[in-house]
Order: sequence, then C-alpha cells, then structure tokens
Amino acid sequence: MTSKIAVIGFGNIAKAIITPLFDKKLINPKDVYCLVNTKKSLENVRKNYKYDVNIFQAGFKGSEIIWDCKVKLLSVKPQQLKNIIEVEKIKNNNNLLVSILAGVTLEKLIKKFPNHKCIRVVTNIPITVGKGSTGISWGDEITNDQKKFIRRLFENSSHIYEFPEELLDIFLSVTSSGPAIIALIIEALSDGGLSGGLPKKLSEELVMEMILGTVSLMKETNLTTTDVKNMVTSPGGTTISALRVLENKSLRSALIEAVVSASNRSKEFR
Repeated sequence: MTSKIAVIGFGNIAKAIITPLFDKKLINPKDVYCLVNTKKSLENVRKNYKYDVNIFQAGFKGSEIIWDCKVKLLSVKPQQLKNIIEVEKIKNNNNLLVSILAGVTLEKLIKKFPNHKCIRVVTNIPITVGKGSTGISWGDEITNDQKKFIRRLFENSSHIYEFPEELLDIFLSVTSSGPAIIALIIEALSDGGLSGGLPKKLSEELVMEMILGTVSLMKETNLTTTDVKNMVTSPGGTTISALRVLENKSLRSALIEAVVSASNRSKEFR
C-alpha cells in the first residue's frame, strides 16, 4: 500500500486498524513505525504484540524517524495532542496525517501540522473485531489516490462513511459512545431477567442473542423500527405493558439527550 506508515499512539484502536493490514499482507510490519508514550507501553508491545513492528518511546533516541514516514496515523488521546510536536524539516512532500482524535478539528490539525495534508477520522470500538463504523472528513487538496489509500486503511476493519466535518461530532456520539450505551442496555435487560429467576450469565446471553437477531431481522428484511414494534406488540399484551413503562420513565428522551450530550462534549475538545 505504501512504503512507510507511522503510528503515533499504538493503543487498541490503532492496533485494530493496522493489524488486519498485516494479517492480509497488505503492509510489511517492518515498514510501520510506532510511537508510544511510556516505557511500559513499549515493553508491552515488544512482548505481546504478534507482529514485529518498529517501536519507539517518545522523546528517546530514534523516535524522530516517524517524521520520515509519508503517512502518519495520529491515535493519542485528545488531551495528549499538545505533546506531539512536528519536526521543522520534513524531507517528504505530500505528507498525510490521519487523526482519529475525538473533537479535534481539521483547522486545529492543519495549524499544528503545517507540513501535512490532514484528514479527520472517527471510528469506534467494534473495529477491534472487524465490525467498526468509520467516518472520514477530507482536508484540502487530498488527491484521489490518497483518498483511495486511506479508504483501504480502514475498510479491512470497518464500514466507511464520508461526511462533511460538521457531522463528525454527531457521528461520533452515535457510533463511538453508542457501544457503551448499548452495553448499559444489555446489562439492564439481563438484570431484568435475573430478577425473574434466570441465571445472570444465561440472561445476558439471551439479551445479546435477542439484539443480534433483531438487528439481523431489520437489516435482512428492511423492516423499520415501527414495523418491528408492531409485529411483536399485541393489544393488552406483555410488550405494550413493557413499552408503557419505558415511555413513562422517559427512556426515549434520555437516549436522545445522551447522544446530544456526547456530541456537545466532543465539540469541547476543539
């Protein structure tokens, strides 16, 4: 795909993006240069990561080599961005910096990395099992070949969506914060089964299978949410009783507000 890629911050998400490329032999591990913040992280990658990548601790000898890579994947926490300093002289032209930092705008990235063309990406934790959702907003002057390369970088582990940047915050709140909300719902529903006498592990398994089955039903038959509700809700039955409780407790409103709150929080990183 390319000769060298730098990964600045080699955590779970970065590994989930890069590892499938190694698995499919699209990139040679020796052509990937990873930068981590601590000695502990450095030793953990060397000991436990299944591929032999080039790994450096920030600020130590040899770490400056990452700036020689034409493509950089920026995967640190937003609050750590201030610690990343672009070198003054970069020998390559048309350098790409791909940021997966929540809320950090293209404008801010371009100011901080003036020797790079910047791309902003939002992805989510299911990318670690190849089921991610990735939103991309392109910076200025990104060529078609560069766009094709970046798409290939993510398409091995996620479904790709391309958005104007102003939609990335709400995309993030739905797809990146969403898994925690779904996990909370699974936990609550399984606790409901527990209260009715089901063993906890069995109750949780039933809830997850129910959710997977419902999603598959909707995707494979193009049913709407209203269609599914009507299919399982009968007059005076158990389902309408359950839905009535949820409406009385304002579950729908709480979920909407949760998504809006996550989106607003993302904007605070700007």
